[in-house]
Amino acid sequence: MYTFILALHIIVAIAMIGLILIQHGKGADAGASFGAGSSGTVFGAAGTANFLTRATAVLTVVFFITSMTLAVNAREQAEGQFRLDAPVVAPETPRPLTEDPQ
Repeated sequence: MYTFILALHIIVAIAMIGLILIQHGKGADAGASFGAGSSGTVFGAAGTANFLTRATAVLTVVFFITSMTLAVNAREQAEGQFRLDAPVVAPETPRPLTEDPQ
């Protein structure tokens, strides 16, 4: 399960980076209103921005959920690994040699 969540987290992060880089800034809207830019695309001038904004918002929510899940999982692994009340196992003592080393 941990591997699946980690893979999903990485895929969502890469998709978020791509979507954010595709989006135009606030100043790009003025150019589209004068006939330049993406006014004749499939989604229209406002449709692309709306779709990309919603897709980015959904990916952001998924990214935060996977981040929190990975953090909780890491904390549980760390608590189980470094417990002070866990019984300490004494190291095995070496056996004495039966033959004389000389």
